[in-house]
Amino acid sequence: MSTAKKEYKRITVKTLVDMKANGEKISMLTAYDYTMAKIVDGAGVDVILVGDSASNVMAGHETTLPITLDQMIYHASSVIRAIERALIVVDLPFGSYQSDPKEALRSAIRIMKESGAHAVKLEGGKEVKESIKRILNAGIPVMGHLGLTPQSIYKFGTYTVRAKEEEEAKRLIDDAIMLEKAGCFGIVLEKIPAKLAKEVAESVSIPIIGIGAGNGVDGQVLVLHDMLGMTHEFHPRFLRRYMNLYEDMTKAMEQYVADVKSMDFPNNNEQY
Repeated sequence: MSTAKKEYKRITVKTLVDMKANGEKISMLTAYDYTMAKIVDGAGVDVILVGDSASNVMAGHETTLPITLDQMIYHASSVIRAIERALIVVDLPFGSYQSDPKEALRSAIRIMKESGAHAVKLEGGKEVKESIKRILNAGIPVMGHLGLTPQSIYKFGTYTVRAKEEEEAKRLIDDAIMLEKAGCFGIVLEKIPAKLAKEVAESVSIPIIGIGAGNGVDGQVLVLHDMLGMTHEFHPRFLRRYMNLYEDMTKAMEQYVADVKSMDFPNNNEQY
């Protein structure tokens, strides 16, 4: 059972570990720009993920693969300028860490130096262990990401639920334990069975943040544009829409067009 929410002036990686130990669930949302990040931070969200999902929701790409390191730094810098409380975690984009631990370190250093972010996140288990260790040795906090890893979509061929079979489930648990031992401060688990996610969360002392991974984990993350109902064509089972901004914004814009056409806007009080 969760304890009463504690007030934290600033969220750090240590804060998240303490929250798990105290049974307090962790809230996490994405943000990619100053205006939205300021609202998210002001609402009391614990962690803001500057996700490579910006490739989809901001740039219109089909996958997360096209977004570049320079573009991630741009988005992260915009978010950092807005926040006062939340921990800012930035995705290392595809191609910036997988093949060479030295390249991974260079990419992580650029994100930290040029954006002012607090931590980086990268996808994968034992195959990226050396990259993780190299980044951690430089004093940069790292969050892992297991389960459905969108940067590997062409390998999987589908966005379906991962680790339903026993062998893959065991590998995932082993990878989670490895990530904790390597020094990661937390792990995102994406689109895996709730029972397995709960088992992972109970197997490690670091926070497990779920997306499509049930309620037995230590926190939840959603893409902001999905949660607010701006991306109306996306209907995964795990998504709860807290607003229908697509409909509300469309109506507002249509009314604006009508008011301009009819010369109702601007009226006498809206001009000099």
